[in-house]
Amino acid sequence: MASTLFDKLWASHRVTASDDGDDLLYIDRIALHERTGTIALNALAARDLPIRHPQHVFCVMDHIVDTLPGRGDDTQMPGGRDFIVSTRKAARHFGLRTFDVNDPDQGISHLVSAEQGFALPGLTLVCPDSHTCTLGALGTLAFGIGTSQAEHALATSTLRLRKPENLRVRFEGALAPGVFAKDLILKYMAEYGADAARGAAVEYAGSTVAALGIEDRMTLCNLAVEFSAFSATVAPDQTTFDYVHGKPLAPTGAAWETAVAQWRALRSDDDAAFSAEHLIDASRVTPMVTWGISPAQAAPLGGRVPDAQALDTPLGRKALAYMDLKPRQPLAGLPIDAAFIGSCTNARLSDLRVAAQLLKGRKVAPGVAAVCVPGSSRIKREAEVEGLDQVFREAGFAWREAGCSMCFYAGGETFGPGKRVVTSTNRNFEGRQGPGVRSHLASPAVVAASAVRGALTAPTELS
Repeated sequence: MASTLFDKLWASHRVTASDDGDDLLYIDRIALHERTGTIALNALAARDLPIRHPQHVFCVMDHIVDTLPGRGDDTQMPGGRDFIVSTRKAARHFGLRTFDVNDPDQGISHLVSAEQGFALPGLTLVCPDSHTCTLGALGTLAFGIGTSQAEHALATSTLRLRKPENLRVRFEGALAPGVFAKDLILKYMAEYGADAARGAAVEYAGSTVAALGIEDRMTLCNLAVEFSAFSATVAPDQTTFDYVHGKPLAPTGAAWETAVAQWRALRSDDDAAFSAEHLIDASRVTPMVTWGISPAQAAPLGGRVPDAQALDTPLGRKALAYMDLKPRQPLAGLPIDAAFIGSCTNARLSDLRVAAQLLKGRKVAPGVAAVCVPGSSRIKREAEVEGLDQVFREAGFAWREAGCSMCFYAGGETFGPGKRVVTSTNRNFEGRQGPGVRSHLASPAVVAASAVRGALTAPTELS
């Protein structure tokens, strides 16, 4: 029977099926971070249970670690130091590889997984973080789990799960200037809604996706959870193989050739059936920005907030009140107080290059607080070799150490109540970047252009 990519990944990891319809799925890799990983590790230690395959597990300090220069274990989150110290102690107890606070390869777990070759095509990978689906860009079956599931996966290398349905999302056509992967996915959510996937496994396909680099595919996969997907994948191709080749944990020599031969088969059969298919004409997409408190509440930057009739819902009324906007209000030119480039969504080297190209020779508008936080220490070093850090600094951006930073607020750093922020992150929920902060999601290019103008601005508008 014809199979989708997801069908193949699931079947190759199914250990056994139960009478109630659940499957026992084998888990190849587990990533942990200091905010939740310490809970799972300490629970195992309390029960005197070993980790089944400690060589397939790593820990990273990313969520609550400070990103200011000269950082240590102290954090701006109350009690954050305890999480870091506890995770470090537990990881040492189990003999786990740890990307500690000042490790040269420290960074956000999903980015470190890709950089190290810890995530590879055809593997399963889990982490107690909802944006683990980022790694589906490599053809990895990656998904977020809870801490109790993490404990079970650590002890047994398995998880009991019910197989989701398949959804294919196709993007077709060439991108216009100033349009990036972030715009594509915001357009998709604006058109199909925050529950478009309804728990399904998503496969991104189409000519637009095939033309994207791995880092842009990561942006698409990262945001799949925001429209209720279980996971997201892109079929591995030569772009994938070129990206993976030479990574520290990637196969080498004859094993590499064997692996690539196997990875080439990781694609949906031509006659494979999906529960649903959605299509976006990518050639018609323009720079996008969110106006509300859900990533699906997005519109073209040259457009307006929806009209009053469309907003006459509890969520619509709530969004208008929180964001301090009016029906039919233009989005372009809306003044901002701050600009943030960072997160597992858009803080990779390609993102920083795009933003730096727009910032070079320009200055952040007076009164705008601007911050750039690279997604990993490796990305930060590579950016500094290229001189990107100097471009950001000269433009007026703060240049930080790697971490999740102000993607979310955990009692730590924030821009302040009532501040309007254009941000390259993945969530614009109420209070996501701090109490009362009004977050507008956009591509790094839109963030950079808006920082220069001091208002929401499309990158093509900078003369």
